[in-house]
Amino acid sequence: MIGLVLHRLVQAVPTLFLVVAGSFFLMRLAPGGPFDLERPLPRAAMENLSRTYGLDQPLAVQFLRYCAALLRGDLGPSFSFRDLTVAELFARGLPVSMTLGALALALAVCAGLGLGSLAALRRGSGWDRAVGLMAGTGLSVPGFVVAPLLQIVLGLGLAWLPVGGWEGGAPSHLVLPAITLALPQAGAIARLVRSALVETLNAPHVRTQRAMGLSPARIARHALRAALIPVVATLGPTAAALLTGSVVVETIFGLPGIGRYFVDGALNRDYTLVMGTVVLVAVFVMVLNLVGDIAAAMLDPRTRSMR
Repeated sequence: MIGLVLHRLVQAVPTLFLVVAGSFFLMRLAPGGPFDLERPLPRAAMENLSRTYGLDQPLAVQFLRYCAALLRGDLGPSFSFRDLTVAELFARGLPVSMTLGALALALAVCAGLGLGSLAALRRGSGWDRAVGLMAGTGLSVPGFVVAPLLQIVLGLGLAWLPVGGWEGGAPSHLVLPAITLALPQAGAIARLVRSALVETLNAPHVRTQRAMGLSPARIARHALRAALIPVVATLGPTAAALLTGSVVVETIFGLPGIGRYFVDGALNRDYTLVMGTVVLVAVFVMVLNLVGDIAAAMLDPRTRSMR
């Protein structure tokens, strides 16, 4: 287990460096700058701002300075939110994104496990076909289509839930964003659970359990535990997908999370804010993938030698 963790950490260092370098130089290649306004600033003011933020230096020097600051944990000041640093913005937005992501992950796992198990145990029935249809729909319809539909039907039409806003994390304001985020992941988990459970139920040791007279419920419990291994292994990428997918959802529902800050930073050419978001998401993806690998190795020790 320690070897697995060390191996992943060694891989993470060059991966994170490539992400930082690629994002840094791509941001600089994009047209426009953080201080380009509809009404251009005087030349002297532009030069002072560039000098203050170090944008008058060569790109190589700017990159080295950014990497040095990143190693100290300094994400730099925000160009568009002038009185705040990127770390202060994340301190505001990260709890919102993590709350929404955790709720969506719990919803996706519960719905995916339940529907996938039902489809596998009733294979070939109408339930199986219905679950397959729901899973396919959840995977194929993008969030920017689902969110407005939920707002129109449940928010404006039936007036059951608010269509946006945060209101200090009130549960009613989290329902629609969480459903929007969870739908595609629930469909993916349902398909994965069904496939793994069907394969496990046809395994030789399960046939032996049937021959020994074990009850169907007990057999299903044993088979489900084995089928959970690939699901647990994908929880890391699933959680990372929920975090990155919140960019669109937070913008549509007006939630003050890091996804909304990322959109604002991209529109305003806020280099440090966009870079900070990219670094934060990359770190989260690596950590969550590592957690998923560790959980899968604990459930099935045979996988440790393959990772």
